Amino acid sequence: MTESTLARTLAEFAVEHSFDDLPADVVDSIGLRVLDTLGIAIAATELDTSAMATAWAREQGGRAVASAVGVEENLPPTLAAFVNGVLAHSLDFDDTHLPSVLHPSASVVPAALAAAQQHGASGRDLVRGIAIGLEVCVRLGMAGFDPETKNSVFFENGQHATSICGAMGGAAAAAVIGGASADGIVDTLGIAASMAAGIIEANRTGGTVKRMHCGWAAHSGVSAAGLARHGITGPPTVLEGRFGFFQAWLHQSGRAAEITDGLGSTWAAPGLFVKPYPANHFTHAALDAAAALRSRGITPADVEKYVLGVPAANLRTIGEPIEVKRTPQTGYMAQFSGPYAVAVGILGGGGLGAVLDDYTDEKATSTERRDIMARVDVVPDAQCDAIFPHQFPAVLTVHLTDGTTVVEEVLTTRGGPERPLSFEDVRAKFTANVGGLLSVQAADAFAAQCAGLADLEDPGMLFDSIRTLGN
Repeated sequence: MTESTLARTLAEFAVEHSFDDLPADVVDSIGLRVLDTLGIAIAATELDTSAMATAWAREQGGRAVASAVGVEENLPPTLAAFVNGVLAHSLDFDDTHLPSVLHPSASVVPAALAAAQQHGASGRDLVRGIAIGLEVCVRLGMAGFDPETKNSVFFENGQHATSICGAMGGAAAAAVIGGASADGIVDTLGIAASMAAGIIEANRTGGTVKRMHCGWAAHSGVSAAGLARHGITGPPTVLEGRFGFFQAWLHQSGRAAEITDGLGSTWAAPGLFVKPYPANHFTHAALDAAAALRSRGITPADVEKYVLGVPAANLRTIGEPIEVKRTPQTGYMAQFSGPYAVAVGILGGGGLGAVLDDYTDEKATSTERRDIMARVDVVPDAQCDAIFPHQFPAVLTVHLTDGTTVVEEVLTTRGGPERPLSFEDVRAKFTANVGGLLSVQAADAFAAQCAGLADLEDPGMLFDSIRTLGN
């Protein structure tokens, strides 16, 4: 089948770009993303839901040739991808693409790692597969972004774009690493589209299922590549067809130009935002602004009232209802609270400015933090609206007890292209995440492997120190 379709365009892009065609910043970025993603996965092994997902995976059986974080024995590739994907997304600490608000690496990296072990691929093969998978994931996410409403159409339809597009990106990565032809990649995308899924009602009314989404996306990606390899075929018009991906998910034509424009010359990987703090991305600028106040010598005792200005679209996530956001009952609720971010910033958090230990249930309900949060108003800000969603800005105005007013503007998001985190910054984040679970020596050795990811003869070596944890 040689019909010119969007899936065919993506497939030809994938097979025509070898490792040597990848720009240096793309190659460097992939090692950083693997370090970040697996560090988050290690930290997430202590969650109850991680134990549940791992127990389910162990029940399934199959040809065990791939590795999962915190699992001593090998698992079948689809199940290793599932476990690692669940862990990578469970702490809301994984990287983000703007303005699509996708979290691409949590699905693509686990799928690629499993496929690399399955096929005996090299580090260069792994890096190439991840780069292509991230590209497919992000471009599909952007095809569903509405520049007029500044929002994701997936989101407005109740869909988790991260897992839906992540399944497609993971499938592309797995197919490329498995040596698929262009026809095989078209079929893989066609199959994966029937496996992609995720609804976000749990964000609104509760439930832990969202933590499974990237695991299932990675599982679907590896499965789709395997089914295509064995001869199952998919529709060549899977994306733009009358009953294709765009119609099914977006209920309208996708923005095809987001898939084709600059394909092969502009790459998504270097521009993904690495989260410095383990909280909803909308809260990060608030934390930075409050930290800037602290650096000026301003303390909570000096402040009568805080007014946190944010994009209007962010209010429902981090500012409403304000009574709830000022009194989070759990650390998880605190991750979605603008007032709590102000408290962390002005009190001073660990690591790069906040670590997982800053979001415990105990701290979320502490008197010290509640006192600060009670004085925080969260309001829409026109300047922030003009920048959103390409950045998640905040303007923090504080009215001091001496009658003066101080304003801190944070108009770019830390961890993105304008304020990037270096490899050493991400290494510091990794070290904070794995403390108590990996020895210092093992953590240093793992970071060095990620820094030289393309040079690894066997990417499975990455798991040598992280199959068993806590020693």
